[in-house]
Amino acid sequence: MWRAAPVAAQTFGAVALEYIDAHESGWKNPKHRQQWRNTLATYAKPIWDKSVEDVGVDDVIQVLRPIWAVKPETANQVRGRIERVLDAAKVRGLRAGENPAVWRGNLAFLLAKRKKGPKQHHPVMPFAAVPRFMKKLAARTGLAARALELTILTAARTSEVLQARWSEFDLDRGLWVIPAERMKAGKEHRVPLSEPAATLLRLLQTQGDFVFPGLKKGKPLSNMAMDMVLRRMKTANCTVHGFRSAFRDWCGEATQFPREIAEHALAHSVGNEVERAYRRGDALEKRRELMSAWAAFATSACQSRGRS
Repeated sequence: MWRAAPVAAQTFGAVALEYIDAHESGWKNPKHRQQWRNTLATYAKPIWDKSVEDVGVDDVIQVLRPIWAVKPETANQVRGRIERVLDAAKVRGLRAGENPAVWRGNLAFLLAKRKKGPKQHHPVMPFAAVPRFMKKLAARTGLAARALELTILTAARTSEVLQARWSEFDLDRGLWVIPAERMKAGKEHRVPLSEPAATLLRLLQTQGDFVFPGLKKGKPLSNMAMDMVLRRMKTANCTVHGFRSAFRDWCGEATQFPREIAEHALAHSVGNEVERAYRRGDALEKRRELMSAWAAFATSACQSRGRS
């Protein structure tokens, strides 16, 4: 009777790295890709060099117990990643039996249930303070400062701005089209550019593919670049992402623009599935009015830019 040849034993670490290599192209966020490697290499050391077929419940507990109470979010990420690596190993025929990293009906009996704290929100600058901040920001030199300006003017996410390519922009039409693969929702997003945003882009005149190129050839600015601008400006209780919330607060409290227009501007889904099916447009021209009004407000304290 024919039998398949046994698959050579592999360590958990080897299988984990192969899993990451096979899947990371589908992970949009570079930070997420690096976290996968870092968390497993750091916390899964007790099982890293162990044969993947021999990893059991006691081994997983050994990994998780030291961090379960003190680093609950990290511990849960590590547990989930170990579970996925072991599932992949089973599919490949490298191990058999139940997955020892599964929570329900397994680790739930051996580890304390995680307590969920209050949802953490990004610190937000009050929208009334944005014009004064933008005036100070405009006086700073450097590409990271310009990236932060564009982020605020467009209410975009950090990754959307830093990974922006010149090919996505039509400055004559005042339009920025972010492809689906770079959007959190996986859907193309059209951003109407206000005159201040378009002017900023015309003044940049950077060479190459990326609008905000980094030090390494072919790479954009670091994800931390804009955070460092805020630190150098000694801006307390404020994050880059928080400017999206400042924009949303301004929309709701200082304007008469409908809620759905503001949500569209943030690339959020609006309404239920049925409503979205009937609302096929993206209200571009209405959003153009909104972004122009936001830019006028945000830059109201600024003098002529005067950059060359």
